[in-house]
Amino acid sequence: MNPRVSRSSALASKATGFPIAKFAAKLAVGYTLDEIPNDITQETPASFEPTLDYVVVKIPRFTFEKFKEAKAVLGTQMKSVGETMAIGRTFKEALQKGLRSLERNLTGLDSLIDWKNPPEASVLRPFLTEKLSVPNEYRVLYVKDAIRAGFTDSEIYKLSWIDPWFVDRIHEILDMELDIAGKSLSWFDAEKMKEIKQYGFSDKQLAKLVGGHTSESDIRSLRKSLGVLPTYKLVDTCAAEFQAKTPYFYSTYEDEDEAFPDNREKVMILGSGPNRIGQGIEFDYACVHCSMSLREMGYESIMVNSNPETVSTDYDISDKLYFEPLTFEDVMNIYEAEKPLGVVLQFGGQTPLRLALALHRAGVPILGTSPDSIDIAEDRDRFRKLIEQLGFLQPPSATATNVESSIEIARKLGYPILVRPSYVLGGRAMMIVYNEGELIHYLETEQEALMHGPILIDKYLENAQEIDVDACGDGETVTVAGVMQHIEEAGIHSGDSAMILPPVSIDRSLIDSIISQSIATGKALNVIGLMNIQFAIKDGKVYFIEVNPRASRTVPFVSKATGIPWAKVATQVMMGKKLKDMGLDRYLEPKHISVKEVVLPFNKFPEVDAVLNPEMKSTGEVMGIDDDFGHAFLKAEIASGMSLPMTGNILVSLNNDSKEPSLSAIKKLSANKYSIFATEGTALFLKDNGVECTAIKKLHEGRPNIIDEMKNGNIHLIFNTPSGEQAHIDDTYIRKTATLLRVPLVTTVHGFNAMAEALAAQLRSRAGVKALQEYFKDK
Repeated sequence: MNPRVSRSSALASKATGFPIAKFAAKLAVGYTLDEIPNDITQETPASFEPTLDYVVVKIPRFTFEKFKEAKAVLGTQMKSVGETMAIGRTFKEALQKGLRSLERNLTGLDSLIDWKNPPEASVLRPFLTEKLSVPNEYRVLYVKDAIRAGFTDSEIYKLSWIDPWFVDRIHEILDMELDIAGKSLSWFDAEKMKEIKQYGFSDKQLAKLVGGHTSESDIRSLRKSLGVLPTYKLVDTCAAEFQAKTPYFYSTYEDEDEAFPDNREKVMILGSGPNRIGQGIEFDYACVHCSMSLREMGYESIMVNSNPETVSTDYDISDKLYFEPLTFEDVMNIYEAEKPLGVVLQFGGQTPLRLALALHRAGVPILGTSPDSIDIAEDRDRFRKLIEQLGFLQPPSATATNVESSIEIARKLGYPILVRPSYVLGGRAMMIVYNEGELIHYLETEQEALMHGPILIDKYLENAQEIDVDACGDGETVTVAGVMQHIEEAGIHSGDSAMILPPVSIDRSLIDSIISQSIATGKALNVIGLMNIQFAIKDGKVYFIEVNPRASRTVPFVSKATGIPWAKVATQVMMGKKLKDMGLDRYLEPKHISVKEVVLPFNKFPEVDAVLNPEMKSTGEVMGIDDDFGHAFLKAEIASGMSLPMTGNILVSLNNDSKEPSLSAIKKLSANKYSIFATEGTALFLKDNGVECTAIKKLHEGRPNIIDEMKNGNIHLIFNTPSGEQAHIDDTYIRKTATLLRVPLVTTVHGFNAMAEALAAQLRSRAGVKALQEYFKDK
């Protein structure tokens, strides 16, 4: 028992409309439950226990694909990074809605076994036995496959310990699925279609089951012609015993609709769905600010999202909340019921952008940057041509559609190369490849990620400095909101890089060039709203990496660092206001230093090597502000949970490329009374350069070795740099042991140089404390 709110409190609050934390705060200051009014009914007190006439299903969202060495097994340690919630009148309906809300390319309770070409029973049965016995992300889908393979409900229960009631409901879904499979469209009548939809089957799911050349739009057209449309019910906390006053809806297929759309000018916002690595609450922040801004401007704001953990799904953030999956079918149903002025896609990350083209073709007005401009930025060939027309630099690149063309392009560009799928967020399946063997292995192992479009191949700029820019455009003016210097070098995903705003060690001429290139690109794309650009600086030249004409994950950081709510500004711009009229037509560089640092989940996956690369792995971030970089970075590191030693032993194990660039930082730490321990090659280099250090044995060199010293608590900070082809081979035991023992670990040169400054600042003086208002008193 925990006498506090838990992570399930948010779920329970969203599921019932009973705001647990809000009521708990009032109870803490002396109210009693019978004195607190229920916001939903505005008639009953909080002592009136919630009673539901609907079913809520929560499903966790995992990202095991980001950690290939990790075992995709569920146990007593939490591994999910987000969740989705679905509401329906029955468990079957809510389960299927929840599964398609996960954004795992599921249309509902899908099969993972290809039943058109099933494996032999001698192979299938042991496989399903293991999948039922060992808890895993997709076990609920394997339950359905096991039923179809002939497992009895009792067998499934004994293997999985999943309650027979749930197994029976899954059995009912399968029975309905088998009834539908292979039928022609003429088989469906209004009564049958309504019953099927009440089971939670999506239009896309039905199209797959009918087969042939049947498309989702064919099913949609048929369903509408039969008059089978969703109805929307209020989440009311009291099983309709009292009338709900807050417009918080879920869809089902019944006769009475409680949505009652009015004739106010309204705007629909699509949220970002379940949190996952690469797309988290930073997008929810932007969605919330968008809704707040619309309400301030007098528009009715309509939020659509499926994530119970987020502020956007609080019932009082928007004028109307639809707790629904973010799929074409569900979004179009709401659009056709509400008929808004338009739909905002650019604040929810990749989830709404994937729907942009389908919604645009269906006649839905997209507010902000046009779908064509979004496609120019996403389509590698169109983007390359745009940058060439503007006369700017970009790394040599090309797109490939198969293994043969990938190999040919790689040979032409020369290794190392950066390879990635089309239309990704969070660096999914991005990799730096150093030779042809690695490329072939990548193409074989990432087939699922590569199936949705061509493969993008860029010449990788080694040891380049990366810069992020957030900007806002109104169709006439483009204003740079913030210029961020990455602490880690290019090649590490921007979501995993610590960032400094404004830059502290970039020539002013390069910053000015980056600002002018950002403005020119924004104008060429006719950006209306937010835009993010990533640059690389190599040998004094600025190169474009990519442009995203939408809100990026850095928008909250830039907003907090500059004191300007850029998501709100972008919303006003989308609704017709001009940046010049708001006094925001030029770049306003802050006088203080802000540092964003990431929080990484390696302690959840001790078998994973704690090396950063183009595939994003962080699950959160923190921020430090001060008048100098050392103290700002120090605050960010402490906030991220890193315990920085005031004194003690620092272990240094460096590859050849990072020895020279790290020397000044090591000398600085040695001068500040830190003791330096180093592996043999690094120790020789340091001694040759006048740094006193103690040589320490690697694991295979005898004892006492690095692991012994770490286990004995004699190492307080580790600086270890892998590189190139050896990144995942040499010294992995050092990094894995550091993760296991929670010893602070730095794996990049720039990160270590920043850490040295922070440690020096820590010894020099205490970090200052100011109210945020003091930093922004001129605004």
